[in-house]
Amino acid sequence: MIERSFRIEEARERDLPLILRFIKDLAAYETLSEHVVATEATLRQSLFGDSPAAEVVIAYAGDEPAGFAVFFQSFSTFLGRPGLHLEDLFVLPAFRGRGIGRGLLIHLAGLAVDRGYGRMEWSVLDWNELAIGVYRKAGAQAMDEWTVHRLTGDALRQLAAER
Repeated sequence: MIERSFRIEEARERDLPLILRFIKDLAAYETLSEHVVATEATLRQSLFGDSPAAEVVIAYAGDEPAGFAVFFQSFSTFLGRPGLHLEDLFVLPAFRGRGIGRGLLIHLAGLAVDRGYGRMEWSVLDWNELAIGVYRKAGAQAMDEWTVHRLTGDALRQLAAER
């Protein structure tokens, strides 16, 4: 095990302001701030309500929050087993280069193995070479033959209206 100068903790409801701040910081980094509509109230319901949709871990350098990861259980029909889908991983610029991003990946890989999951997956913006480098160094492979598709907003509602 590598000695590290940070720790990773499971997020608690009291961390909602911090989680929302990380989400907004990530969106700003990705130049997608205008897409953030999450609030502490929506996050409270989604992360800590009766049926949590995702989990969050927070990395601390000393007492300073340095980064976070949001993830949830997925499922592979081919494996016949659950998997871990990493929705977001973000490290504040002041803490980059210290192994915190890799530490978050190691932590999540450990959870996946401990839970008997068959794989861990995530998406990364193709221009984010810093993140891609961290992921490649960890042994991740790009799934170039797959293209992510998404339905949101009006398109989602219009398709659902065909019920």
